[in-house]
Amino acid sequence: MEYRRLGKTGLKLSCLSFGAWITFGRQLGIAQVKELLSVAYDAGVNFFDNAEGYANGDAELLMGEALQSLGYPRDAWCVSSKVFFGSAHQPRPTQKGLSRKHIVDACHQALGRLRVDYLDLYFCHRPDPEVPMEEIVWTMHQLIMQGKVLYWGTSEWSAVEIQSAQALAAKYNLQGPVMEQPQYNLLAREKVETDYQPLYQSQLGLGTTIWSPLASGLLSGKYQSFEQFDENTRFGLPGLEWLQKFAIGESKLEKFQQIARLTDVATAAGLPLAQLCIAWCLKTPNVSTVILGASKREQLEQNLATLQLTIPADVFNAAERALLGL
Repeated sequence: MEYRRLGKTGLKLSCLSFGAWITFGRQLGIAQVKELLSVAYDAGVNFFDNAEGYANGDAELLMGEALQSLGYPRDAWCVSSKVFFGSAHQPRPTQKGLSRKHIVDACHQALGRLRVDYLDLYFCHRPDPEVPMEEIVWTMHQLIMQGKVLYWGTSEWSAVEIQSAQALAAKYNLQGPVMEQPQYNLLAREKVETDYQPLYQSQLGLGTTIWSPLASGLLSGKYQSFEQFDENTRFGLPGLEWLQKFAIGESKLEKFQQIARLTDVATAAGLPLAQLCIAWCLKTPNVSTVILGASKREQLEQNLATLQLTIPADVFNAAERALLGL
């Protein structure tokens, strides 16, 4: 396992990490969660990602129970939570967003569900235009001063919003956001590669804990057509129709043509498409860690095995050309 600094902080995270989104509490129960966490930990993974909104808090409950049962020393791994969407099925106004009340309440609830005394990483899961930036920055700073959070950051914020938070933190000598969790993969690149460029070298810097390296599964190699999805795959599961719309978007034909061309590149190189796409994310500067998701042991083991590969630059160049249809 390779370990990378989280931006300019002193924290070193495994370059591959493991997250609970979609799977924990929806597809997986406690026995499967324990198995997957143990596979990841044994491979050197030291960061486990979660959020209050994943399965309405059940994902954090499962992760907390599994980690406690596995008995790994607390100083050997990091865990995160994210605040914005709330964990209630029908959240009331004070149960969502980034008000001081909800940020603090959500932090305490996450600590309880995850069975930890502090969160290593705490993310504002989306920007909240209804809350003054000063309130968000001060609240996160106070949680750090209380020892309940070690590092705070953002997820899917714009560069301008992050710069605003960092500027306020500098003005008042507060702890500012030091990491961002954006979607990043061969089909979604602009934020990491373009928008955040000015932030990487700023005083606070910016680490990135990227999610969806396989575009919610589109780049897993399982999907060759948008016309029908197998019921055993993520897009075929009842209740996840929204994920199809989010991941595929309106340009279905174009996206699947890109996937087909990328598959040809991976096949020619003797690689599973998923490994090629994960390796492509890992080679990108300013990516601190790539968050993997998996519902099966074999799937996670294969994706973790990406680290054992040495992929020539011409394969990555071929993938770039395939995206453009060249």
